[in-house]
Amino acid sequence: MHHHRRFTHFFNLFCTKTPLRTLPTITPSMHLHQHHRALSFSPLHRHPPDPTPSLFKDDPIAFLSNSWVDNFRHPNATVTNLSPSFRRLDLWLLAYQKVVADDTGSYLPRSSVPSSALNDLLSLRNAVLDRRFRWGQRLKFFIKSPKDTTDYESLSKRKIKAILTTTQPTPFQDKIVQEVLLMILEPIYEARFSSKSFAFRPGRTPHTVLRVIRRSFAGYLWYMKGDLSTLLDGMKVGMVVGAVMRDVRDKLVVDLIKDALVTPVVKTEVEKPQKKKKRKYQKKRVLAEDEPKPDPYWLDTFFGFAPEEAEKVPNWGHCGILSPLLVNVCLDELDKWMEGKIKEFYVPSKSDVIWNSPEGEAEQGNTSWPEFVPTSGPDKTRKMDYIRYGGHILVGVRGPRADAASLRKQLIEFCDQKYMLKLDNESLPIEHITKGIMFLDHVLCRRVVYPTLRYTATGGKIISEKGVGTLLSVTASLKQCIKQFRKLNFLKGDRDPDPQPCFRMFHATQAHTNAQMNKFLGTMAEWYRYADNRKKIVNFCSYIVRGSLAKLYAAKYKLRSRAKVYKIGARNLSRPLKEKKGQSPEYQNLLRMGLAESIDGLKYTRLSLVPEADYTPFPSNWRPDHEKSLLEYIKLEDPKTLEEQQSSIREQGLVSPQDYISMLVWNYKRSTLPRDQLSFVKSDESTVGNQQLLVGSNQDEDDRKSNEEENDENMDAAQM
Repeated sequence: MHHHRRFTHFFNLFCTKTPLRTLPTITPSMHLHQHHRALSFSPLHRHPPDPTPSLFKDDPIAFLSNSWVDNFRHPNATVTNLSPSFRRLDLWLLAYQKVVADDTGSYLPRSSVPSSALNDLLSLRNAVLDRRFRWGQRLKFFIKSPKDTTDYESLSKRKIKAILTTTQPTPFQDKIVQEVLLMILEPIYEARFSSKSFAFRPGRTPHTVLRVIRRSFAGYLWYMKGDLSTLLDGMKVGMVVGAVMRDVRDKLVVDLIKDALVTPVVKTEVEKPQKKKKRKYQKKRVLAEDEPKPDPYWLDTFFGFAPEEAEKVPNWGHCGILSPLLVNVCLDELDKWMEGKIKEFYVPSKSDVIWNSPEGEAEQGNTSWPEFVPTSGPDKTRKMDYIRYGGHILVGVRGPRADAASLRKQLIEFCDQKYMLKLDNESLPIEHITKGIMFLDHVLCRRVVYPTLRYTATGGKIISEKGVGTLLSVTASLKQCIKQFRKLNFLKGDRDPDPQPCFRMFHATQAHTNAQMNKFLGTMAEWYRYADNRKKIVNFCSYIVRGSLAKLYAAKYKLRSRAKVYKIGARNLSRPLKEKKGQSPEYQNLLRMGLAESIDGLKYTRLSLVPEADYTPFPSNWRPDHEKSLLEYIKLEDPKTLEEQQSSIREQGLVSPQDYISMLVWNYKRSTLPRDQLSFVKSDESTVGNQQLLVGSNQDEDDRKSNEEENDENMDAAQM
């Protein structure tokens, strides 16, 4: 290990600090004439110069970070020249590392990339720049995968015909070009995308959609759902290229995307031979040396619970991983159009309890309880909101149903003109909130509640009153959960679901099976994290999984019934069932001494063990963490920010956050009034320090207050 580290360190120093030079080659004459003073030198090979030294000097991560910062600093600028980015070989090397990791399942360090692969990568980059690259090549490659050992020059005609006429995996070189395009184009478009779209974007998940709905959709009465997922199957090339050219006018990028969409994809499948009868005892399949491991059982099972809105992933032509980005580029026009309609639709009403300001940016109701909307009169504010997840949209309307119907008509006309998509009233249904709206396998509904409202009146008195209003409820759909379990053969029946044994885990040990199912249950609990009925739905999942494993163990260990399994293995199946060891009194002693195998019991077997729903407040102007960091960095780089900070320090002085918080708490305790403006006075030269915070300006008046007034003030301060 130490020798390997020394060699790696020496190799890095050699590649970064010494110029590339020809290596000495010992000739046969040296063995005969060892007394000669000079050595003969000859080049090692005639390939192009090794590009390794320049690769170790350039940092692709720093370049991409600067690209994100520049695009977020100027989000409306049109990009016209991306050729310098394509010429950077360090980007191509980073793309090569990512594709190799996806292809082989192991990370390849930069120092371990062979020189032959670097030369092939250089030839691929030059082919792209010279317009010699063609998508979907089957026999001629500029670069091949490290695990591809096929000699394409010595193939028979039958194999060549099969390669050319049947469905084949995406070529390795195509994946590299797709990765480079994605790394260059993603920061450009992410800075321009609407905040109303959430699918196929970094930092935006289905959980974000549910939290936005809970935060902003509580006051809407009519909901309109739209399914535009047919656009994810494919769009006309002219539409896609036109959408790309709105912000990117580089000919190389446009031609690459156009060729990827136009080049036909061969999808003819080979005739499958008749399946042989399965043997009773099948041997376990051994993976190849470089074959990546398949997804574990718990993850494969969880993927079966993908909601309808997140089930379809676009794949256009030879675009590959670039397809989701192109979908958002095309549908961004719809997002911007809907944002304009939101501004046009807004008509405030002073008699309404929410959204009654002319600006439309006032906070909705109680910010700490955004799901609750107090009862209002018949005259309501006309307002709408919109959200899109992939090819599915959700529109909320506050106002009469006629306004929602008018908006639907305009939306149908826009989709027909822009995307040539024929929609009708059935594909865009308008439903009232009381009927329940399904989105991302969660049901949005409303119920009337009578909460006790407490507030502090003048004089410090706390008043409690009974209120009435509506509460937006976001609950997980039990019907959809049962449907997904039935599709995965975990149960049968609708009204009285009966768990079925999962025979895929028949050959696994009890400890491994329990561990797999615990991971699955933990993932399900995280998926239903923001559902109001999280405890109920997760406990139901645990019941199905526990019953399925009990039937599996009953068949595996010949225990005849689930009751027998629970008697030996306990309620959470944590005791060993093999040879009925769980019933032996010595098992606990052996387990305590570490002589018996520890088996983890199943999670969430009781309702009290399931965590509560997450009601963490969600900000109205939410942004993903990476976008907030970018905007903060841009703000700090702006010289105006430094000037503002310097002027505020001159006026108010410099105070640490701890001192500022202490000052606020002290002022609340003394006078129950917040003092946001900090004041400083210069003390005498004999005093220690240059400035002193004034927090006791009302001290004389406070000392004269009676005990009764101080009690009232303490109550007021606690309430505030």
